[in-house]
Amino acid sequence: MEVMTMNELMEYMPFLIPVIILELVLMVTALVHVLRHPDYRFGNRIFWILIVMFIQFLGPVVYFVFGRGDES
Repeated sequence: MEVMTMNELMEYMPFLIPVIILELVLMVTALVHVLRHPDYRFGNRIFWILIVMFIQFLGPVVYFVFGRGDES
């Protein structure tokens, strides 16, 4: 297995920084929604917090598509 050098990593930084920022914004937005709204299509609050936090990038998307309950 080959380890990336610092120079190789720096080459990818212009791509990685926006992806990391997008992931953090999605995660924080989903967590705020999970904590403020008690109704979910399935699962409970703990389930969705774990999904949003530990399944990077896809977790928040899955929550907004499948887990978010009806707005009141």
